[in-house]
Amino acid sequence: MEEIHDDLLCAVRKKAVGYTAEECVEEYGVNDGQLTLCKRKITVKEVPPDLSAVKMLMEMDGADPYSKMSEEELENEKNRLLKLLKEKQNETD
Repeated sequence: MEEIHDDLLCAVRKKAVGYTAEECVEEYGVNDGQLTLCKRKITVKEVPPDLSAVKMLMEMDGADPYSKMSEEELENEKNRLLKLLKEKQNETD
């Protein structure tokens, strides 16, 4: 049971920070009565961070660093995070 919990926690963490995934599509054709690989296409997809997974992790850890921040501190943190997201997006474009 502990192993399942650890696997789920790892999956939520991965979703919270984002990840890249490879997708492979293969096309087969018949050649001399045998199936042969004609074409293989590998695509790399970037999955962005998921805010609901971040929230879930924070609730699980019991650590909410934002609960004690003032409105001004929250606004500054929001601007900092938005700037980081824009920088990441510009790197991938």
